[in-house]
Amino acid sequence: MQENETRQGRTRYTLTNTERGHVWGHCVEAEGLFGPGRRETYELLGWVPEGAEVLGWVGREVWLVPGDGTLDPWLLEDVESLGRHPGTDGLVLTGLDGRAAQSDGYRGPVRVHDKRRWLGSCREFARVLPPGRPEPAIVLRGLAPGEELRTALTAGTRRSLDLGEAALEVRDDFGEPFAELLLCITVSAWYPSPLGAGLIDLELEGELSAPVPEQARPLWERWLAGPPRTPGAWAGLGTRARWDWLDHVRGRPRPGTGAARPWGRAYVLDGRHITDVPGLYLALGEAFNGPGGYFGANVDALADCLGGGFGHTGPTTLLWRDCAVAREHLAQALTSDGRPYDVFNTVLDVLAEHRVRVTPA
Repeated sequence: MQENETRQGRTRYTLTNTERGHVWGHCVEAEGLFGPGRRETYELLGWVPEGAEVLGWVGREVWLVPGDGTLDPWLLEDVESLGRHPGTDGLVLTGLDGRAAQSDGYRGPVRVHDKRRWLGSCREFARVLPPGRPEPAIVLRGLAPGEELRTALTAGTRRSLDLGEAALEVRDDFGEPFAELLLCITVSAWYPSPLGAGLIDLELEGELSAPVPEQARPLWERWLAGPPRTPGAWAGLGTRARWDWLDHVRGRPRPGTGAARPWGRAYVLDGRHITDVPGLYLALGEAFNGPGGYFGANVDALADCLGGGFGHTGPTTLLWRDCAVAREHLAQALTSDGRPYDVFNTVLDVLAEHRVRVTPA
């Protein structure tokens, strides 16, 4: 992704040494920040759908529940279905899997759900190892190097060019903190930049601890112009894009967070667009902390926010307008092992436990 200099003349990106805190340099453009992450591929052999065929984006969380109980259910995140494997009865899924090694030895039946409904079952599954592919290069263009980086480049040794863990701090068009990406990097090349005298283009080998998903690129471009000024800017998005929006507001630096507003303050929750789980937490974030605000991304995080440090402590009142929308869409959900529960009432219970009196409207 390339970004021009901000409106106030500030640069967009700052590369910082995480151990000692010194600044490696500032730049106006960066490439290689978006990528697929470490996705795993599984073929579910003997796939039998429970309802419609599973195609395209499946869900934020998809749980694989072993049929014989020898393993706990395990999670695939941001799952896509590639459809039926040609010439077989298997379904191919890809997703982010932090426990892939655990599933390697299991060859029994599996039942699959997306936390809302059962999708189907298979008699066996196999992990498919994709062909190796190099990580995209990270390139910082128009970099004004700091003194420590100049020294490292002048030495030019393998040790001096290993920058280790670093943080790439990103600011929006108004110079406000936007995101912080962690990466482990080594300098692979540098040369004069056409963007200005004394600037360099710096090529880095390494990887981001969490690449920004490619589908989140439009969201970044939207937010880099500044945070939303009116509530509900996310309302027209689909569920996958809502999750990306929620990920951003959760990870976005929030300077000054922590000052609680006075007890007894009333809040208003606009429930018209709460048709899925990310919509619920986006609406709660805006109710308590305004447009683009954050106030939890799951039940545990909501409880943490209600405990203080995110702009509110109870007791207080929450006027939940159009609460019937959330009641309709969030009443039926599944735990990781497939037991039914009610997201809507669970959230009401958490709010009540933290002295938030909910008034439906």
